[in-house]
Amino acid sequence: MSAISTLDRRQFLGVAAFAATSFPWGLMRSSRLELPIEGDLPSLHGAAGWLNSPPLSRESLHGKVVLVDFWTYSCINWRRSLPYVRAWARKYRDHGLVVVGVHTPEFDFERDLKNVRQAANVMTIGYPIAIDNDYAMWRAFNNEFWPALYFVDRNGRIRHHAFGEGEYDKSERVIQQLLSEAGNTDFDPGLVPVDALGLEVAADWLDLRSNENYLGSDRTAGFASPGGIHSNKSHTYRFPQKLKLNQWALDGDWFVSAEAIRANRVNGKISYRFHARDLHLVMGSAWPLTSLRFRVLLDGQAPLVAHGIDVDAQGNGVAAEPRLYQLIRQERPIADRTVEIEFLDTGIEAYSVTFG
Repeated sequence: MSAISTLDRRQFLGVAAFAATSFPWGLMRSSRLELPIEGDLPSLHGAAGWLNSPPLSRESLHGKVVLVDFWTYSCINWRRSLPYVRAWARKYRDHGLVVVGVHTPEFDFERDLKNVRQAANVMTIGYPIAIDNDYAMWRAFNNEFWPALYFVDRNGRIRHHAFGEGEYDKSERVIQQLLSEAGNTDFDPGLVPVDALGLEVAADWLDLRSNENYLGSDRTAGFASPGGIHSNKSHTYRFPQKLKLNQWALDGDWFVSAEAIRANRVNGKISYRFHARDLHLVMGSAWPLTSLRFRVLLDGQAPLVAHGIDVDAQGNGVAAEPRLYQLIRQERPIADRTVEIEFLDTGIEAYSVTFG
């Protein structure tokens, strides 16, 4: 997909988001933004299908201001940007703005149209969604990031882009300026109010010292079980005596593939040493329509008030459809902590750990 590794992209996006929140974009409200032409809107014919809309094209969108949003539904970076994109779509749709979500999958389960449709319904995404399973639109835009926003004027020219989280005030001002250029000025010039909840709450960038990590053998880092990873085979793993910050380990019988890990027997465990307010795990049942139980401990104890939205205070949770599950959301002060996730049923598949 890119010469830049995904982990490098994640680190870049996090730094960019923190810098963006520190810049006084509000000072720009009374000034006109410089929006040079960055190219033409590429063809949208590469989409394998569409949700919430008939197929769209450059021709059908001519005369509209278009916001193209590249996303994949298990990505925490994109999920935290969604409240803003959703609010812009609602506020400006009657003033000439069309938001087009381009769903380009990161994991194999995100290629399943049923999963994407369910995620869009849960997240109340009502704007058009292009299904980009073959990365045709990703390549057409020469894109490298989730999330990535491309701002297109009424003449089909890309005038601005924004990669990663942050700069939401500036992004909305770009939308307003492009709408004004198109002769649509009867909108409220104030910025949309956003009250993010759950997974959509912005990261605590000041206390974030752990980056996203993949669990499959192709892209993981910091694996610390003695003997290392045994790729594409079942193996019995054991926890090391101690984990350093941003190291992780397995205990029990697991199968490790290039993209994911799968628990072969009950009581398989994952342990991770991290420093962040939030910890999420992308996971799901390997068997359709099957729910699998798990339990989370934080420093060996039930998480209590530090539990995430997908577990209770005692750390109990259930995983079914493959998606992002929030396991930990703790209050300050934030310190180095160890999370342990025990799977009480077989068949769980886990893909990545993310933080916030």
